[in-house]
Amino acid sequence: MNMPPLRVQHGLIFVAVALLFFAWGAWLMRPQPAPAPLPWLAEWQAAVLVPLADNRLSLAMLRTQVEGELWLQPRLDGARLLYRADWQASGEPWTLEAELELDEAERASLMAAAGLDAGDDEQPLGRQLLAELGTHAIVGLTLKPQQAVAAERLLSSVGQPRLRLELGDGQAWVYPEAGLTAHTADEQLLLLQVVPRDALGQRRSTP
Repeated sequence: MNMPPLRVQHGLIFVAVALLFFAWGAWLMRPQPAPAPLPWLAEWQAAVLVPLADNRLSLAMLRTQVEGELWLQPRLDGARLLYRADWQASGEPWTLEAELELDEAERASLMAAAGLDAGDDEQPLGRQLLAELGTHAIVGLTLKPQQAVAAERLLSSVGQPRLRLELGDGQAWVYPEAGLTAHTADEQLLLLQVVPRDALGQRRSTP
């Protein structure tokens, strides 16, 4: 006489467990919110990245976004003049390094004025040169986060890359139309590199 109630009770337990598993599966399959974009990148795209991709970014234009200093880097294949800065981008620390376009005469003049030879260590230059060289073009820019930044945040900011290239230590996400390459590893953003889009096309076509 007691068996039917026990069967009903067991059936209810089975239904309850099934509903719990169903709810758990639905929770696991729920859409995940998109990672927060990099809030400063929209302003930088308009003020820095797009002009650089168009080969019209000057040192003076870059200085309006972040103040830095010039470094002269001697090299056997020709000195490089670099603009470096540390800044807080929406509360997150980043470093910047940009290369200025120089002709051979300017390279030789800067090396002579600094008293440097090709094998010497790099050296900071006086701040007065920042204004004097303000019209010089920027031919390359590297941005590095100084704390962990999820690579997905870049996707939320600029969308999917046209190309994903496998590297020895991660991937390169390439946005040819923006002259932008992002290096990622272990789902983290390691650095952003921007060059004029024509120069990026030449790099990709070079064997």
